[in-house]
Amino acid sequence: MMRKTSVILLSAATGAALTLFVTQPRSVLMGSSARAATSDTYRQLNLFGDVFERVRSDYVEKPDDSKLVESAISGMLAGLDPHSSYMDAKSFRDMQVQTRGEFGGLGIEVTMEDGLIKVVSPIDDTPASKAGIMANDIITTLDDEQVQGLTLNQAVEKMRGPVNTKIRLKIIRKGQDNPIEVTLVRDNIRVRSVRARVEQDDIAYIRITTFNEQTTEGLKREVNNLSNQLGDKLKGFIIDLRNNPGGLLEEAVTVSDAFLERGEIVSTRGRNAEETQRRAAHTGDLTKGKPVIVLINGGSASASEIVAGALQDHKRATLVGTRSFGKGSVQTIIPLGSGNGALRLTTARYYTPSGKSIQAKGIVPDIEVLQDVPDELKARTDTKGEASLRGHLKNDGDEKTGSQSYVPPDAKDDKALKTAADLLHGIKATASTSPPATADKPAAKAAN
Repeated sequence: MMRKTSVILLSAATGAALTLFVTQPRSVLMGSSARAATSDTYRQLNLFGDVFERVRSDYVEKPDDSKLVESAISGMLAGLDPHSSYMDAKSFRDMQVQTRGEFGGLGIEVTMEDGLIKVVSPIDDTPASKAGIMANDIITTLDDEQVQGLTLNQAVEKMRGPVNTKIRLKIIRKGQDNPIEVTLVRDNIRVRSVRARVEQDDIAYIRITTFNEQTTEGLKREVNNLSNQLGDKLKGFIIDLRNNPGGLLEEAVTVSDAFLERGEIVSTRGRNAEETQRRAAHTGDLTKGKPVIVLINGGSASASEIVAGALQDHKRATLVGTRSFGKGSVQTIIPLGSGNGALRLTTARYYTPSGKSIQAKGIVPDIEVLQDVPDELKARTDTKGEASLRGHLKNDGDEKTGSQSYVPPDAKDDKALKTAADLLHGIKATASTSPPATADKPAAKAAN
């Protein structure tokens, strides 16, 4: 029997998952109505074939047959919902790199500035950091090829490559009269999806930027490091999921599990009842019952919403910020054979432990905190959310659009972060706000 190997994705942005499962075709006895529907489908396919041949023979310029087919597939999937799509071979490879969270490269976080590549920061213990590359360095050439004229993605692709291969960089550094030339040997680079720091001397702040294969491992490492560093001073944890677009379903489950002792984390429900899957927590709270605050906003989507929803429903965390994005669907990545890319298909909705679908509605925080946004950014700091996307899956009841997604670049201006810290220090945000949730003392929801 043929088997179809697929992967599960939970993200508002293009991404992937490597949670493998197998589906097998179901045997179906067709009645007369089913046979009629099948016959009509074949007539429509014949129509497609007629149009395809007419374009090939009569279009003003000779078209590329493979591009015609890819465009037809893309159009078919785009007509389903905003998250189903076709990925060509290159896009599929890029998605796999993004999901694994590791690749052959140099270990530099970069951005584009005035047509050149600017170093945001080198990643610790990578070829870039060992070679002395610094934040704000400007990369002008890659293997003698000018960076000017390349897109950011094109430049990044050139810097990535097989481990143990070399690349030459020419760098302009402020304060240096002459360009710096350096040859780097690519190594295996792990993307840091989890970053952490001590906040106000007694709070563990952990930011999760995406859910890739490295996320749960990174979370556990940072929780242990900060717990050991702070010891008895530790008041609790702030988990920042703001502007996290999602990622792997499996990582969302294991991150949630890290804070829960028991109970359902999420259920996924497809077209047929027998496809329903439920994921439950295992015994063992990584934080040993310490209070947890989760920060969310309009850019927190999908896998982020699974974590926030699970911790909120179990009253394990207090949610602070603004309503989340509202992407409550699951995508399955189905490879289409060697060199043919993959199909990204919406196959299920997911539900929080209380049985609630957040599709096109989002998760409402226990305590809403709006940031002070600079006037010049006000037009660009609201995320319209899932409900604003054309062709989105509908949900019962009132759908919600528009939620603030601005995060101040300076922590001292971050009102949501300050509110979270105040809660962990026992300072109530409002007269009706309860203390943050712990494993033994759930918090009541604040009045909206």
